[in-house]
Amino acid sequence: MIKKKTLFKIIVGIVSFLAIVSIGASFYFFHVAQVRGDKSFISHAATPQASPVYQDEKDFLKLDKENLSLKNDGLNLKAWYVPAENKTDKTVIVVHGFNGSKEQMAAYGMLFHKLGYNVLLPDNRAHGASDGTLIGYGVTDKCDLTKWTDQLIKTNPKSKITYFGLSMGAATVMMASGQDLPKNVVNIIEDCGYSSVWDELTFQAKDMYNLPAFPLLYEVSALSKIRAGFAYGEADASSVKALAHNKLPVLFIHGDADDFVPTAMVDQNYAATKGPREKFIVKGAKHAKSLETDKAGYYAKVTAFLDNY
Repeated sequence: MIKKKTLFKIIVGIVSFLAIVSIGASFYFFHVAQVRGDKSFISHAATPQASPVYQDEKDFLKLDKENLSLKNDGLNLKAWYVPAENKTDKTVIVVHGFNGSKEQMAAYGMLFHKLGYNVLLPDNRAHGASDGTLIGYGVTDKCDLTKWTDQLIKTNPKSKITYFGLSMGAATVMMASGQDLPKNVVNIIEDCGYSSVWDELTFQAKDMYNLPAFPLLYEVSALSKIRAGFAYGEADASSVKALAHNKLPVLFIHGDADDFVPTAMVDQNYAATKGPREKFIVKGAKHAKSLETDKAGYYAKVTAFLDNY
């Protein structure tokens, strides 16, 4: 028969071992989720020539671009600025997704260029040519977005600014909607953005690793709070909570075959906003593939929305 003291030591040993394993796992998953670097689950394959957006990407990348920069939180942030063919006050800020870059948003840049907009494409912190090691999931990125907005307005006080974001960029523009934005920001278009950082990472933990939120995601969130300044469950990390304060017109776009940011999240975001709203669900579109799946429908919907608002 095992003595009580021996049993106690065994239990303490097991608990200590599990705690060490759990903490080690949380550091690993924090690195996967939030530290700059290539991610095995994100594809950066070149767009095939058969794609409906292949030529748009090539054409946009050939356009003359001005390299812009600004400093925020001690980080040097970079962007491309492509002026419209004809002088205009209309400018769109195109925000890329997780582990992406401004170059990967060329097809979206071309869409707005064709519509006669000046186009600003920033590299988010910890992405592309911008400084930073920690990915912000829209929480810190929204502050960078408002800095770019201020810079545009300083250059042209008559600017009429559209926010457009894809995936994490979509979450960024939605999270920004809850702030006290300048009147120059006139509308928002989000494509496949998540309802909150907590909801998205809970989904990914289950989908990619078959892990429940407790205890690992709580530990990774605590690490994020310490290192990046925000926890995943905070109000600042929620598109839904930000949109509850939004009065600007928003166009919500999502593919009905999205298995990376579940399509159901668009309904949560759509229901939360307090301003004029429109929804465009693209049949058969996987994550961030709505433009490629239905280019004609996408162009028509975005054009009509911008004409209305």
